[in-house]
Amino acid sequence: MKHFELGLAFAATLATSLAVTQAAAQGAKPAVERLYILNCGEGVAGDISRWSPGVNVGKSMDFVDNCYLIKHSQGWLLWDTGLADAIAAMPEGQRPADPRMTHWRRPKTLAAQLEQLGVKPSDIKYVAISHAHPDHIGNVTMFPQSMLLVQKAEYEWPSPVGPRFKPEHPVTKLEGDHDVFGDGSVVIISTPGHTPGHQSLLVKLPETGAVLLSGDAVHFRENWENRRVPEGNDSKDKTAASMQRMADVMAKEKAQLWINHDKAQRDGLKMSPDSYN
Repeated sequence: MKHFELGLAFAATLATSLAVTQAAAQGAKPAVERLYILNCGEGVAGDISRWSPGVNVGKSMDFVDNCYLIKHSQGWLLWDTGLADAIAAMPEGQRPADPRMTHWRRPKTLAAQLEQLGVKPSDIKYVAISHAHPDHIGNVTMFPQSMLLVQKAEYEWPSPVGPRFKPEHPVTKLEGDHDVFGDGSVVIISTPGHTPGHQSLLVKLPETGAVLLSGDAVHFRENWENRRVPEGNDSKDKTAASMQRMADVMAKEKAQLWINHDKAQRDGLKMSPDSYN
């Protein structure tokens, strides 16, 4: 009888514990609380056949440059830092020497957009970059205390103009996928090809659902749909493999694809200070 009573007491204790755990889980804040899309540049690409060889030759297209600020229960993460804020002070923007390239402007600075949200650069726990092109790392030095999350292959990619990052900047050199906060809600996905260490970001929002941020694995919707590889990419084979991997991740996670430079898509999205939850 005593063993039976002890068993009942244990079962009751276990049931109570489970009920408390479930109640705590229901009342807990979601891991990712919100995501902001920041305006990190606007411009005109002079000849988009650079990204779709043999197609759209001589055709120009309006481009945008997005950064994404993510509030997680463990801290802030900034995905890409966009064009340098200094471009905002240039009356004609940053005009390229080659007319085929993109003529960039900076209507709003990153600093001003963070200030509007009440976020200081020192509040940013992580700065993760899709890749090391100037329109994605233009303001990295604004966050000297933030941990930089970058693929080792990208960090060590030789530059003709000197180091892309200051050696004193704290950095985690990744080798593949990385679960940023350890709970599966914000995951860096290795997608090499555009550059040696290109990466994309999977974010799982409680209301919006999963979103895959493309970086420059793809530049606009038509290229994604036709799996076109830009002429200047580091590796055609790796680019194609990364696009397929992204499609597989999207299918598994039922994720939307947000294409970084696609203005037509961005025009339909909410910009900061509005957010996605």
